Amino acid sequence: MNRIHVEQIQQAAQQQWEQQADFKEYMSAVNPPMPKIDVIDYPSSLHESGETRVITFDLSKQLDAAYPATSPNLLANYIRICEGDTIKTDAKATSQMFYVIRGAGKTQMKHGTIEWKAGDLFTLPAVPDALHHASADTAIYWVHDAPLLNYLGVQPNKEKFTPVLYTKERLDKELEAVRIEAAGRNRTGVLLANPNFPLTMTLTHTLWSLYNALPAGVHQKPHRHNSIALDYCVTAGPDTYTLIGKEIDENGHIIDPIKAMWTPGSVFITPPGWWHSHHNESDQDAIVLPIQDAGLIMNMQVLDFQYIR
Repeated sequence: MNRIHVEQIQQAAQQQWEQQADFKEYMSAVNPPMPKIDVIDYPSSLHESGETRVITFDLSKQLDAAYPATSPNLLANYIRICEGDTIKTDAKATSQMFYVIRGAGKTQMKHGTIEWKAGDLFTLPAVPDALHHASADTAIYWVHDAPLLNYLGVQPNKEKFTPVLYTKERLDKELEAVRIEAAGRNRTGVLLANPNFPLTMTLTHTLWSLYNALPAGVHQKPHRHNSIALDYCVTAGPDTYTLIGKEIDENGHIIDPIKAMWTPGSVFITPPGWWHSHHNESDQDAIVLPIQDAGLIMNMQVLDFQYIR
């Protein structure tokens, strides 16, 4: 290849790079119109019957994403496993959360075997894959951060923590202790934490989770935060719900709210930055398990949790 040819190739590349330079006027582009995130319900009927499979909450079209995603950073799923069946998950993610809706079984991965039952929750780091075997008809709520890695164009190459198991017995014991101590507060719940992340005090370095009680007859005042919540209903009686809206009035009431019912075994999405309040008009205590990308957002110091006193 002669010198002239090399120079022509370099000039062509230079022109192509220059053509990629784009500019936007500041005031018209500082708050770009991002894809809308709606209040969406994923009912328990999705995992109550049928063959062994993963049921993905894929909103990639609404989010204008080229990969499966439920929120910009997270993908939520139900895993249904018929009795005696085994299924493999192999998300390219740094953090995975599994909550056992019903059933019993075990999960095998590079670190060993986790035995689980209904009401248990466990987290896995960036393992290459995991095998889940059910000894009874099983449903699992599974959330991971693969969309975040897809957005960044990266693959996990380091495990930030080792597997953690939060048993139902421990979850209920810790929640009961907090309910006695925090009676009358805006929130009555326990944050699930990992000692590897002392600054954010979160489930993993990207995931955040709260095991939150809503006692019978209680109406919690509105609050908001900058992370999307993927809210799983652990248990609830009739007439238990969340009101969700973009704004509040001068009295702290949500304007034109959307009503999301709490149905055991189901999930609903709370959009980022929207005000929401929880209401239990039944005679049964309720528990909700929100999963958020707030581990990441907490580290960025932009969670901005606010609530009406």
